[in-house]
Amino acid sequence: MTANLREKVALVAGATRGAGRGIAVELGAAGATVYVTGRTTRAKQSEYIRPETIEETAELVTAAGGKGIAVQVDHLVKQQVEALVARIRGEAGRLDILVNDIWGCEKLFEWDKAVWEHSLDKGLRMLQLGIETHLITAHYALPLMIERPGGLLVEMTDGTAEYNATHYRLSPFYDLVKTGVTRMAWAHAQDLAKHGATAVSITPGWLRSEMMLDAYGVREENWREATKVQPHFAISETPHFVGRAVAAIAADPDRARWNGQSLSSGGVAKTYGFDDIDGSRPDCWRYMVEVQEPGRPADVTGYR
Repeated sequence: MTANLREKVALVAGATRGAGRGIAVELGAAGATVYVTGRTTRAKQSEYIRPETIEETAELVTAAGGKGIAVQVDHLVKQQVEALVARIRGEAGRLDILVNDIWGCEKLFEWDKAVWEHSLDKGLRMLQLGIETHLITAHYALPLMIERPGGLLVEMTDGTAEYNATHYRLSPFYDLVKTGVTRMAWAHAQDLAKHGATAVSITPGWLRSEMMLDAYGVREENWREATKVQPHFAISETPHFVGRAVAAIAADPDRARWNGQSLSSGGVAKTYGFDDIDGSRPDCWRYMVEVQEPGRPADVTGYR
């Protein structure tokens, strides 16, 4: 499956690293012009203190076959988001795809903490970064997107609606953000359908992001070494997998069939017939329920 997005313009908000970078690159591989935003540039880092930059993401987009344009934006600052959309309007005159992947909370959430145990400041900051940023960006960007029929809004989250409905996700703060984003996509879908546009939420599986690889002390080239520590990491996927899912939906002329739905990279791959960059086709959320949670030995047979 090869998506064709030539002459399309995308904004991937939160594309410095992880899923956002993978999505931006795969949209570029399909020929799109991709505006990539984030807070970390070669000149200035965010509080993450990470080496990845938005300029590097833009260069990867261009190298993949698209046109990458890096813009430093803090999506909590309304004036910056408004200026970003004005720039896209002035330079490109259109917006076909908006991907809301703003997050920035890996250093904020606390595992298995009740609301009275979790840092209140960190929890409320998660709501700002994971919810408010998405709403601010949608407020300014969607009016440009709906000027042409066929636009696509993608809200990035963690976990499908089905999975999250029966699983408590780390803490009330994290749980609220991740389920809230899914509901947000559904709500946007009701408004966008009137303008011939589509909104979905989508989740990757166990992501081999830069930060996750660092946590296990491996690189993409030798990631399987991490299964010696966590055998179930065998079901993991690269950021390109969810990127290919987004590109496939964006290139589908019948994309409106997905309007308001909660999707996963593995589920979308089954529909459109694409693989991860290593040739695998993992189905993480099914695997977690059928293999990992019942305590069975790691076995990706039938899930890749």
